Amino acid sequence: MKAMILAAGKGTRVQPLTYDLPKPMIPILGKPVMAYLIEHLAKYGVREIMVNVSYLHEKIEEYFGDGHQFGVQIGYSFEGYTNDAGDVIAQPLGSAGGMKKIQEFGGFFDETTIVLCGDAVIDLDIQSALFAHKRKGALASIITKEVPWDKVSDYGVVVADQDGRIQSFQEKPQQDKALSNHVSTGIYIFEPQVVDMIPANTVFDIGSELFPLLVEKGIPFFAQNRKFNWIDIGSMKDYWSVSQSVMMGDLAQMHIPGIQIDDGIWTGLNTRIDWKGTIIKGPVYIGAGSHIEAGCTIIGPTWIGHGSHICASARVIRSVLFEYTRIGPDVQLDEKIVFKDYSVDRNGKMQHVSELVTKDWGNARDRRNEPR
Repeated sequence: MKAMILAAGKGTRVQPLTYDLPKPMIPILGKPVMAYLIEHLAKYGVREIMVNVSYLHEKIEEYFGDGHQFGVQIGYSFEGYTNDAGDVIAQPLGSAGGMKKIQEFGGFFDETTIVLCGDAVIDLDIQSALFAHKRKGALASIITKEVPWDKVSDYGVVVADQDGRIQSFQEKPQQDKALSNHVSTGIYIFEPQVVDMIPANTVFDIGSELFPLLVEKGIPFFAQNRKFNWIDIGSMKDYWSVSQSVMMGDLAQMHIPGIQIDDGIWTGLNTRIDWKGTIIKGPVYIGAGSHIEAGCTIIGPTWIGHGSHICASARVIRSVLFEYTRIGPDVQLDEKIVFKDYSVDRNGKMQHVSELVTKDWGNARDRRNEPR
């Protein structure tokens, strides 16, 4: 089995993180979400992985390289062009269009391929899913997951018969109009014949265009409803929730890094904590080179990125601070994500530092250029 990771999207719903990061590079417990996917594929013996890239492609390519550190081979397909001025312009081809470009170029998809979105963490039993795909004689399979009925409007709904054969789709239907509560997880298994059906040199999407075409043509196309952990970063609200849950240990294969210095407290190398009047209740991670001044209160789940500075008597409660963040004296930060000059609350409301008064966020900011 080969693999394809879809990584060309811009991730507008996860701004401001994606102002500087492609969505697959958003970190969970300090590691890009796509790294967890590649490690999971390697665990099941998948060694050849193609990745379509476009927006901020160089950040993905520089981090993952040829994949040798993960025990796999990784290839990249850039979607875009270079203009007459020599500027590289990103121009995504759609999830299916990107696959077709890869196939036309070098014929990569010559055997069964698992296709995954690059912005989710999973613990799917890939071997079992492949077995079910083959047993059904499927040319295409969608891995689905059952969600509560009040959540169906957040997802693409898959409608299948009792045998699992797909009949139709609903894109984020209202609850009272939903025909199923089984939703697509963005994980697919394709045979080469499916890629052959994608039109060449065309922007073409898997969900909205390829799948209806497969239903129309009547090819063997099945849903597999499975119980597994699927952590999807669809929005900033999702990112805050995901960060909280993984720090609480809700996903077995994800562990807080660093050295555990006390119950529920982990640190990176060379951190400086003034314990006079300081209260830290885990789970809390304090990154390498961070400074926690006296009298601070830090309540978990909280992640503090490396090189950060929490000034005297500040309170940081259930928050995520990216690297090189400075929180001013006596400031209270409650259920926030801080990324460079932006603060986002747990509901996804974003504010720039210029919009905030001192008592709300203080002089929280990127401090990587401060003198040391």
